[in-house]
Amino acid sequence: MPFAYQIHKQDAAYFLTMTAVEWVEVLSRREAKQLICDSLNHCIEQKGLEVFAYVIMSNHLHLVVRARQGNLSDIVRDFKKYTSSALIRMLRQPGESRREWLVPLLEKGGNRQKKMSRHQLWQYNNHAEEVFSSQFARIKINYIHQNPVKAGLVDRATNYIFSSARDYAGIPGPVKVTVLDRHQL
Repeated sequence: MPFAYQIHKQDAAYFLTMTAVEWVEVLSRREAKQLICDSLNHCIEQKGLEVFAYVIMSNHLHLVVRARQGNLSDIVRDFKKYTSSALIRMLRQPGESRREWLVPLLEKGGNRQKKMSRHQLWQYNNHAEEVFSSQFARIKINYIHQNPVKAGLVDRATNYIFSSARDYAGIPGPVKVTVLDRHQL
C-alpha cells in the first residue's frame, strides 16, 4: 500500500475523508448523521480525539482531527468499526426501505475483503492529508464548510446542521468542535 494519504504521524492533525463503499448514500437519513455525531462525541470524550472541523454528507464525511494521545489510527479504526456495525443494524430494521438492496450490497463488499468480514460499509482509505500549516488548515476547513453549499443542499454553510460551519459562526452544533483561530495548529 502506498505511503501517501495515510496517517503516518499519530499525533499530527489530519484532514480525513471517510467514504461509504460504492459511494452509496448510507448517511442520507438524519438518524444516521446523528449516529456519526454521537460517535464523534464519544471519541472526543473517551478517546482524546480533537475535532477541528467536520461535515457529514450522504455518502462521506470530512474531518480535520488530531488525537491528544498520539493514537489517531486506533481512534479512526474504532470509529469506523463501531459506526459500521451500528449503521448496518439501522439498515436491518423493519420498515427500512433500503434494506432489501443496501444490506446485500454491503455484505458483498465484506465478502471481497481479505479478512472476509460479514459486511463492509467504509472504504479502507481515509485519504489522510497531514495538516502542516494554519493556512492549509484554513483551506481544508473552508472546503469542509462549503461542501453542502456546493452540493446544493443549502445556500449558506451555516444553514447545514451537520457541519462545524455553525460552530465557527458561534452557533453550537451537534459535535463538540474545537474552533481554531487564524494562528492555531
